[in-house]
Amino acid sequence: MLLPVIRDYARLRAEFHWDIPARFNIADMACDHWASHDPDRPAIFDVSRNGAVVVTSYAELRRQSNRIAHALVRRGVQRGDRVAILLPQQVTVAAAHLAVYRMGGIALPLAVLFGVDALQYRLANAGARVLITDAAGVAKLRAIRAVLPDLELVVSVDGDDGDAVGLARFIEGAPEAFETVATGPDDAALMIYTSGTTGQPKGALHAHRVLFGHLPGVQWPHEFMPQPGDKMWTPSDWAWIGGLMNVLMTSLACGVGVVGHVVEKFDPEYALDFLGRQGVRNTFIAPTALRMLRTVRAPKSRFGVNLRSLASGGESLGEEVFAWGQRELGLTINEFYGQTECNLIVASCAGGGVSRPGAMGKPVPGHVVAVIREDGSRCDIGETGQIAARRPDPAMFLEYWGQPEATAAKFVGDWMKTGDQGRVDDDGYIFFVGRDDDVITSAGYRIGPGEIEDCLLSHPAVAVAAVVGKPDPLRTEIVKAFVVLKVGYAPDDGLRDEIQAHVRTRLSAHEYPREIAFVTELPLTTTGKIIRRLLRAQA
Repeated sequence: MLLPVIRDYARLRAEFHWDIPARFNIADMACDHWASHDPDRPAIFDVSRNGAVVVTSYAELRRQSNRIAHALVRRGVQRGDRVAILLPQQVTVAAAHLAVYRMGGIALPLAVLFGVDALQYRLANAGARVLITDAAGVAKLRAIRAVLPDLELVVSVDGDDGDAVGLARFIEGAPEAFETVATGPDDAALMIYTSGTTGQPKGALHAHRVLFGHLPGVQWPHEFMPQPGDKMWTPSDWAWIGGLMNVLMTSLACGVGVVGHVVEKFDPEYALDFLGRQGVRNTFIAPTALRMLRTVRAPKSRFGVNLRSLASGGESLGEEVFAWGQRELGLTINEFYGQTECNLIVASCAGGGVSRPGAMGKPVPGHVVAVIREDGSRCDIGETGQIAARRPDPAMFLEYWGQPEATAAKFVGDWMKTGDQGRVDDDGYIFFVGRDDDVITSAGYRIGPGEIEDCLLSHPAVAVAAVVGKPDPLRTEIVKAFVVLKVGYAPDDGLRDEIQAHVRTRLSAHEYPREIAFVTELPLTTTGKIIRRLLRAQA
């Protein structure tokens, strides 16, 4: 694969180079290579709610995706048309994506948690011609179908529905062989909507090269994947960049089978039991979900968890969870960083000698990343600025769909601004401070929530914590913490004072939470990531 097993970081960066062919299609690398050379190799392990497992080989995945590609073409879908995919984790998600890439379309993944307003905006803005979904998706669509004039066809994996044609009937008579169109690495393949701090979500349009761009950023934090016995799972929806490119397509490209399973709400004991029962060796789990796992006693011995690699990103991991992983799981959690527009560009790899508690890691080989000032100049060591990636970069998006001004505003010179604050230490490690909209401004100080949350977790009573800024007429904002207590602790004023003193004495007087709200749970996405905007609204 792309990343050679060189465990000296400086040498690996020096020797690494991109070798992207002039003709390239995601389907070639993610499916057809293995379907031709090892056809019976497991590609997808579909695990039902009752635990039954259906294994789909690479050869069968190619057949399924070929038939869907034929069916799309015969219904008039053309190169560049947008095809939306609204499905929970299952083999048809992979087959549909590959089919769209094969025939030169643009895949539009949609998260199953989206409500009708979110679906309407994305389908309309993208001008999607086809939607591949299930009965639940068809039901959501009924309320908005009349205001989606571009949407010509809805296909349901659950069969004919009056408002949708069943997938079986849709592909009936379609051949099992399909000649993939001759796409280049810069041809559009995928669009994922990302929400900014203001305005409507923007469609980040990616080219076929995005798969190449992600591979080193997956192989590095997963300790030079693929290795014998590797098997991947994530609770993250495959519609997100983290589920689709951090896990599904990159694992398939590496020849690593991916476990598909519907997780409606993240439950730490269920997740640990699932990891053990399914023999998962590699996983991507967001930091907040890991903090929830941290509350479970003896996770390795009780549930038979036998992970080879555990990668985490999307938020700051923190030193407490880092230490828990080594102590309770017997491995080092490798943190990584990226965003929808340019993903997996910073990461750790303990086996490669790049791992430091509290740090995201160093730039992944092949990517140029820095912390910059507003004018594009690099920050000094220890100076907080904006994390940025330099173009050209194969993981970087082509444009925001239909928004040239927003695309231009994303850059200062050749630096793509992430909107995230960070700093670099003397050894080149990059530390995440917080998103621009998460950073708290209090009495002239700019405070990142991650350090405070990590300190809160070090208190023996705290199970999970989240920190946001609360508007304050004197200080602009004050730090407010939402705390879930461990079993056996009761919320009272005395405990509140004790937790505040714990942070004040370990960090500083301007960082301690002036308000603490004890809650039974935090608002989380299906991937276990804190929904901070809801906490800010409560504050």
